[in-house]
Amino acid sequence: MEIIDLQPDAEEAIAQTATLLIEGFRQHWKTAWTDLDSALTEVRESFGEDRISRIAVDQSGKVLGWIGGIEQYDGKVWELHPLVVDAAYQGQGIGRSLVTDLAERAKERGGLTLWVGTDDEDDMTTLAGVNLYPNVLDHIARIQNLKGHPYEFYQECGFVIMGVVPDANGLGKPDILMAKSLVRGGSRSRS
Repeated sequence: MEIIDLQPDAEEAIAQTATLLIEGFRQHWKTAWTDLDSALTEVRESFGEDRISRIAVDQSGKVLGWIGGIEQYDGKVWELHPLVVDAAYQGQGIGRSLVTDLAERAKERGGLTLWVGTDDEDDMTTLAGVNLYPNVLDHIARIQNLKGHPYEFYQECGFVIMGVVPDANGLGKPDILMAKSLVRGGSRSRS
């Protein structure tokens, strides 16, 4: 496997990436990218100057996974959006490798923090299906993964839960906000 830039003129790779996006989000995020046109639009938007777009490919050039990054806060913060790995290749370290690669690319561009929002639209965690108000932080402290929600994958990649947007996707459907430092060891020094 190799991780490379997804190029705007690589039509076959773009088509494969768009198909991965549809299939990867179909089960738990049904409204994300429902057709090829919406997925192709998302992939093509990843070619902007303020973006990073990387794919994992095998020796034959087959796209195994895709990760995107969006510059925010004048490049100090980058949003991981999106991440998808072909279901047949999940659990082999491709997603982790893509996250590590994106973190390196963002840091090279001056990034200090990488963040991701990971929605819970179908009761995959204990944060879904309940009223998180008024004690949102208490709910976060007691979060449990009920159905394989990816927040634990992101924790394994060094992210921490920094908050939640209750009802972001409808009543009882929160967005779990996670971030990680891109500074060595997470420590910061002031000059």
